[in-house]
Amino acid sequence: MSPALSLSLSLSPVCNAQEVSKDTHLLKNTSRETPCHKSQPNLKSSRRSLLNAASLGFIVPGTLMSNSARAEPEPESPNASTSSRLSYSRFLQYLDEGAVRKVDLFENGTVAIAEIFNPTLEKLQRVRVQLPGLPQELLRKLKEKNIDFAAHPKEVDWWPAVLDLLGNFAFPLLLLGSLLLRSSSSNMPGGPNLPFGLGRSKAKFQMEPNTGVTFDDVAGVDEAKQDFQEIVEFLRTPEKFAAVGARIPKGVLLVGPPGTGKTLLAKAIAGEAGVPFFSLSGSEFIEMFVGVGASRVRDLFNKAKDNSPCLVFIDEIDAVGRQRGTGIGGGNDEREQTLNQLLTEMDGFSGNSGVIVIAATNRPEILDSALLRPGRFDRQVSVGLPDIRGREEILKVHSNNKKLDKSVSIDIIAMRTPGFSGADLANLMNEAAILAGRRGKDKITAKEIDDSIDRIVAGMEGTKMTDGKSKTLVAYHEVGHAICATLTPGHDPVQKVSLIPRGQARGLTWFLPGEDPALISKQQLFARIVGGLGGRAAEEIIFGEPEITTGAAGDLQQVTQIAKQMVTMYGMSEIGPWALTDPAAQSNDLVLRMLARNTMSEKLAEDIDLSVRRIIESAYEVAKNHIRNNRAAMDQLVDVLLEKEILTGDEFRAILSEFTDTSLVEVNRNSIREMIEA
Repeated sequence: MSPALSLSLSLSPVCNAQEVSKDTHLLKNTSRETPCHKSQPNLKSSRRSLLNAASLGFIVPGTLMSNSARAEPEPESPNASTSSRLSYSRFLQYLDEGAVRKVDLFENGTVAIAEIFNPTLEKLQRVRVQLPGLPQELLRKLKEKNIDFAAHPKEVDWWPAVLDLLGNFAFPLLLLGSLLLRSSSSNMPGGPNLPFGLGRSKAKFQMEPNTGVTFDDVAGVDEAKQDFQEIVEFLRTPEKFAAVGARIPKGVLLVGPPGTGKTLLAKAIAGEAGVPFFSLSGSEFIEMFVGVGASRVRDLFNKAKDNSPCLVFIDEIDAVGRQRGTGIGGGNDEREQTLNQLLTEMDGFSGNSGVIVIAATNRPEILDSALLRPGRFDRQVSVGLPDIRGREEILKVHSNNKKLDKSVSIDIIAMRTPGFSGADLANLMNEAAILAGRRGKDKITAKEIDDSIDRIVAGMEGTKMTDGKSKTLVAYHEVGHAICATLTPGHDPVQKVSLIPRGQARGLTWFLPGEDPALISKQQLFARIVGGLGGRAAEEIIFGEPEITTGAAGDLQQVTQIAKQMVTMYGMSEIGPWALTDPAAQSNDLVLRMLARNTMSEKLAEDIDLSVRRIIESAYEVAKNHIRNNRAAMDQLVDVLLEKEILTGDEFRAILSEFTDTSLVEVNRNSIREMIEA
């Protein structure tokens, strides 16, 4: 048989299929049949028609059996091509008619491949049905019709899941492997359990210290310098001390307010001793990982022992040396472990021969008692605020590289800066140099020094006030301070009166201390209260009680604090020489203030309040008497102050002497003494 004849015979059922296409519902697409009148189609079109017919299921069984067999899907694969698709409603209809022979369920019961008998073609056809889930009605009908059905589980491809899992764990596994590799290959003293050198000490090491600071650069702390000079001499010539049985101190603790030169002293001793020097901060021991701090302490002392004799400087040791068990909500185990290791290394079973530990703190009251005992810190050196001679020496050190005018007196600057630390004095000279450069001067004059002191103490200079009632009231307020302070025995002399606003103050009255207030008498404290209340007294006497302002708020806080200290701390009242407050309650540490107990009775608290009130009321009466008796002098001083805005102490005393006799000062002194004794 020729190819053309073969194709013609195989396509002959198509015409018959067209005639019954209206009766069969298993055919999805019948729009591409080959016309019957084409008896001699060419080879290319015949193949296309053959493929179309095969896809529609029109091939007579036995004609092209191999092609039709390949076109039928395997029952295990729901995605394979089927002869057609069938709606769910039509599938139920065939099920009721008994035409369904077998059903295979896939995709968790959402897809069915059914074998349906086509009576027209007298053959079984496989159709794909999309099911709405797996309804119970369908299962019931399949059981009633005794139809063979089976559910096939979904095939799971494990490789994508495995690859995703490996991708998620790739980076952590790589990081863990690198950590283990570094820790196993590291020979650091931190140990193999602390990768990346977490257990190594962060101390800065200098085999030959070159800090650029010597004892000549440290001024105002002569007592501390003497202690350190002994240590330097011990390090340089230890045999001289060993001959008499002396041993080197294991530790020196520097205690003092911030800015007094504790770190500067450590740099000086490092520059003078010429031995290996380790320096770090107490906070550098502590990390978020447990055991890191103790490991760093061990590493630090191991390195120090290898380079002994040497110096180890720990700045702000209170970060790690706080008392154990006093933390709010429980202690910090990591910090306490670090402290325990530090105690052991300083004076433990093995000791730390040849290692001198120098530590600095401004909070010695919170340090652990085991850390402060002899054998660990053998010496505690107090580095306090400098006195007037110390301030002079410090000012000379910080003015060596600055050009000062002949009008600048170091002695006057030292007198005007009581309570200034070394850091404050260094900042003062630097501010004066900046101000002189801003004003285009080639030297620092007394004006720049004076303005710098005002700026540091009171704040930046504000906008000047315009003439008016407010400016006049401020002028009377400040002159009231100056008059009451001058006429009250025991008060410091007036340095200047200013109407230039600084910070929150609209005006300021400055006083020049005659000597350092190391010991203050009862008369001096009472005089300060009188001077502090002079501004409010002037407002009340000059303008009347309804016109008093809020300008005296800061003054009232200061005088109340002084009066309360006179009663509760200094025993300067009729209650007697009692210490009526717990020292822990006066501490700056929150924990100590919370732990302080209040053992004061209600009667004693009431007596304290009455004594404080009596002192302040007596001082206020003295201040008002000064204002009443010197009204003419006050008016004259206010007129000059409003015109010049700044009144020096000499100008103030010259004007006041024109209205006030010196004998009046003696009368005031006697009356005040009687009030204090009463």
